[in-house]
Amino acid sequence: MKLLNQSLKYLSLSILAIVTVWSVVFYINMLNEIKSSIDEGLENYKRLIIQNAKIDSSILTKTYFDESFFTLHEIDRETALSMRDRYADTIIYMQDADDKRPEPEPVRMLTTSFKIKDRFYELKVANSMVEEDDLIDQLFWDVIWLYIILIASIIIINNWVLKKLWKPFYAFLQQLKNYRLGSTKKLPEAQTTTKEFKDLQYAVNTLLRHSIAAFDQQKEFIGNASHELQTPLAMVTHKLELLLEKEDLKEEQAEKLVEIFQIVERLVRLNKSLLLLSKIDNKQFFDNQQVAINPLVTQTLAELEEISSFKKVETTVVENGRLNAHIDPILAQVVVSNLLKNAIFHNVENGTVSIGLSDTTLEICNTGKDERLHPEKVFSRFQTSRSKSHGTGLGLAIVKAISDLYGYRVSYAFDGGIHCFTVQFSTGG
Repeated sequence: MKLLNQSLKYLSLSILAIVTVWSVVFYINMLNEIKSSIDEGLENYKRLIIQNAKIDSSILTKTYFDESFFTLHEIDRETALSMRDRYADTIIYMQDADDKRPEPEPVRMLTTSFKIKDRFYELKVANSMVEEDDLIDQLFWDVIWLYIILIASIIIINNWVLKKLWKPFYAFLQQLKNYRLGSTKKLPEAQTTTKEFKDLQYAVNTLLRHSIAAFDQQKEFIGNASHELQTPLAMVTHKLELLLEKEDLKEEQAEKLVEIFQIVERLVRLNKSLLLLSKIDNKQFFDNQQVAINPLVTQTLAELEEISSFKKVETTVVENGRLNAHIDPILAQVVVSNLLKNAIFHNVENGTVSIGLSDTTLEICNTGKDERLHPEKVFSRFQTSRSKSHGTGLGLAIVKAISDLYGYRVSYAFDGGIHCFTVQFSTGG
């Protein structure tokens, strides 16, 4: 979830809690105020009834509720003296002019007692609560609408204000996403006067400068290593070739020279593989373009035809689609070449290699030792099979490194003596 949305979420929840608590307090206070006002009216009404009863004794005979909303009952002295003014919410049945029968109505009732000419009376005075209930109900919905309007206003205002506030941050973040060591010249810059964003820019750019310096040093080392190592190895190889061409060599000497020659060749391949891995790890390959994998497979098989014929390995290609990938062409060649070499070199005599191509997937399956490779170690560096091989142990590790670089998914499966390596490409531009 974006920081902006998280801010709105927590702000909305906080306002909901505040408005909820405020609404409860407001409702209780308003209800108390309404009842207090009604109680004052009942107290005044009580005094008027008692005053009128002293003048007009017929009032003392009123024993039921009608439009005047009070009743009187004579009681004994002890009951009267023990009574105190009591206010309560209750229901009484009243019949208005438009009612066919009495209906229950909520009322606020005052129960009290008084004395006239040595006689004691219980007085019940009621006041309808219908209008007050409507008022409270209206207040409740007003609070609900107030919350809705507050939240809507906050979301609208915050979306405008916070988006404007965070705009430099997101622009800076986009620059960081697009930044590439070795290719992007300008450091990311936050166009803002906000101190925190300026501090973030300073911290990030400081780290980037250190990374650039380390990257340049490593790049220089890789270049130097490539030149300084390859040159003497090439010279050794050339001299060994000259020695092997001499006709006066004894058989034992020739065999030793061949062994040395094979070791030097392996060193050359190992050096090239390690340099390639270093470049991949440093993301020095980013000449990305649309590469057609199908013809690349055909071309690589043709280059390896002599080796496959020598090992008596039969290769077949099944094309169920046209596979195109957005990748550096050199790395695409490395992926296909390494997988096919692995399938041929680690095969058995009279074995098979089957290549399957779809719109998104390259699958290479080969016969081999009837033994499953360790699924977690098969793509590790310097992991080779127990078969006699002059490989570097880096072929599949390089395939995995390239796949990780581009977000491809490479996997291994084994079934009935068949080893399968699958690369799920992310196609498109």
